[in-house]
Amino acid sequence: MAKDNLQMEADDFLPLRDVVFKTLRKAILTGELKPGERLMEIHLANRLGVSRTPIREAIRKLELEGLVVMIPRRGAEVAQITEKSLKDVLEVRRALDALCAELACDRISEEEMNQLRKACGEFEKAVQTKNATVIAKADVALHDIIVAATGNQRLVQLVNNLAEQMYRYRFEYIKDESQHERLIEEHRMIYESIRIKDKAAAAAAARVHIDNQEKSVIQQIRLDNNV
Repeated sequence: MAKDNLQMEADDFLPLRDVVFKTLRKAILTGELKPGERLMEIHLANRLGVSRTPIREAIRKLELEGLVVMIPRRGAEVAQITEKSLKDVLEVRRALDALCAELACDRISEEEMNQLRKACGEFEKAVQTKNATVIAKADVALHDIIVAATGNQRLVQLVNNLAEQMYRYRFEYIKDESQHERLIEEHRMIYESIRIKDKAAAAAAARVHIDNQEKSVIQQIRLDNNV
């Protein structure tokens, strides 16, 4: 069950149930609570020092997000990362990221371009830490600049709706240190394509970025399942 380092996310401005939800969600997204792991209310309540009620409420919300599944006669479990779920999410994200890159070529401001350049540098620095959480945060920040640069609030909303599931897959990808140099190069390609306003190259680079993520995570899934 939960590891000894499972700690409550501190936030004095949120109700306890929301703090518990954020804590468990982060633990699932970062792999601290692993796919297939049972979420026993009593155990989690004892670990976090809370009653079972906010644990139960958090598990319900996590189920709605697709991060938890209810198994007959077993109860709640962390949802597995399957090839089908991965492909479904990345299929949509691939199309959205390509569109974002194309629109950014036309709409990105000089300030946002500078932010994107700096974000590429910050990502390279993050890679040197070899801390997956730090790297993932830098990766999200970089892509958020491109999405925001589209100026399309509907598109921003669609990308944000996939954010939690994407983070989980992204984290699995980032944990594979053999992919770090490739990630740096892919970011550079996306940045350079947007800088010179080459829409076709930017869209292609965005698709390659997602394709390589899919291949890497599927390989990990198959290794975990001894396929």
